[in-house]
Amino acid sequence: MLDIALAPRTLLDAAADPQAPHSIALLVDTAFAEAPAFRALDARLGGALTRAARVGRFLGKAREICSVLAPVDGIDAVILAGCGQAGHVDAPAVEAAGAKALRVAPPASELLIAGDGSTAPLVLRAGFGALLGSYRFTRYHGKATEDGATAVSRRVRILVDDPEAARAEWTAAEALARGVIAARDLVNEPPNVLTPGEFSDRIETLGTLGVEVEVLDVAAMTRLGFGALLGVAQGSANAPRTVIMRYRGAGASGAPLAFVGKGVTFDSGGLSLKTASGMEEMKTDMAGAAAVVGAMTALAAAKAPVDVIGIVGLVENMVSSRSQRPGDVVRSHSGQTIEVLNTDAEGRLVLADLLSYTRERFSPALMVDLATLTGAIVVSLGAHHAGLFSNDDALADDLLVCGRETGEALWRMPMGEAYNRALRSPIADMKNIGGRPGGAITAAQFLARFVGDTPWAHLDIAGTAWASEQQALSPKGATGFGVRLLDALARARTRA
Repeated sequence: MLDIALAPRTLLDAAADPQAPHSIALLVDTAFAEAPAFRALDARLGGALTRAARVGRFLGKAREICSVLAPVDGIDAVILAGCGQAGHVDAPAVEAAGAKALRVAPPASELLIAGDGSTAPLVLRAGFGALLGSYRFTRYHGKATEDGATAVSRRVRILVDDPEAARAEWTAAEALARGVIAARDLVNEPPNVLTPGEFSDRIETLGTLGVEVEVLDVAAMTRLGFGALLGVAQGSANAPRTVIMRYRGAGASGAPLAFVGKGVTFDSGGLSLKTASGMEEMKTDMAGAAAVVGAMTALAAAKAPVDVIGIVGLVENMVSSRSQRPGDVVRSHSGQTIEVLNTDAEGRLVLADLLSYTRERFSPALMVDLATLTGAIVVSLGAHHAGLFSNDDALADDLLVCGRETGEALWRMPMGEAYNRALRSPIADMKNIGGRPGGAITAAQFLARFVGDTPWAHLDIAGTAWASEQQALSPKGATGFGVRLLDALARARTRA
């Protein structure tokens, strides 16, 4: 496990102690040659940093790295971690630098992380990046593997001018990291372990953080008229759950924010069966629900002054003699009927009941749903942005700002009546698909029919919830995308 703590910046001056060797990660921008910590450290090392930067053509740009191994007794390594153009350094670049510095530092050495110049005010974000970057999902490893999948114990110290003054900010950062890691752990779990029932049981542990948890079983959902969600679940031997989380950080003084997550713990496609290629990744079809759970974890752990409802629909979409058939018509919680033409367009059916129920029961100030909803959004935006759809410009703008601040980038997609017409059904109020053209948009138009006039945003995270290769802040696998976004939105709305 990664052991991170705050320490006084003066520790940098005492780092060259042969009895207690350290590695040093210095966060720099493109003006690093004139920055005070670089100049002082370079002088102590006889100009070794200047020479290494020159030979390695290190300029201090974002994601650049320059390492000097064992320059003197007491310093195992000095790592220059580039954060970008002087005067334009942003938090995501500093976070990435912290994570990268940790990966290249000698594993047995305590690592000191210090800012320099424009990076100094953001040094805590480097520690946050190191914390997320150290994540490994090791639950099913019996021993360390050749690729280092089993987590290594490390000691990291973030050097700040006043550790006590920075304590509250770092505590909030640790709480946020806890939420991201919780979401990653859920998404990485194998589907034979993380059934709807097991997922529900894990959510109930949030009670220790002061989150109120309510579970709706099949009988309760039947009474409430969750015909769309129950139709998806009917082919599985594992019964579905809807789980409602309530965190009252502001004392329930006003309308809460509502976060809604799609939690399909495994998606075979149902009778509209998916191809075998890549089906193993369909355990990730609950990443929206995991993001909601992670955000609730982060906000409650940090004791954030906000009232939030989190609601997730947990189902398996499986094939059996009881499976939903293409051509079935179901009645949703809202009373609207849906012709199910494709059983693999199931996430929107789950969300339809959740959105309608959340709006009716809680009258929230806003609703944001997250779902790995469509392959179409991956075709449109790849793995670098999630799709943002909204009926409210102010909410959409807030989310775009939060995306830039957190590095969880969004791109707003169009909506409109022209797309809505594609959902017309001759035998029901609507059908659940609108055809291949604009598939992510027609999916959002479908959801919009269940939100009324509540300010609402839909985040299609199909391309961003899972990384096929090492990312700046995560290994291959679950990214925890959405947790930081929701946390930032909740805090922004609190300040407003």
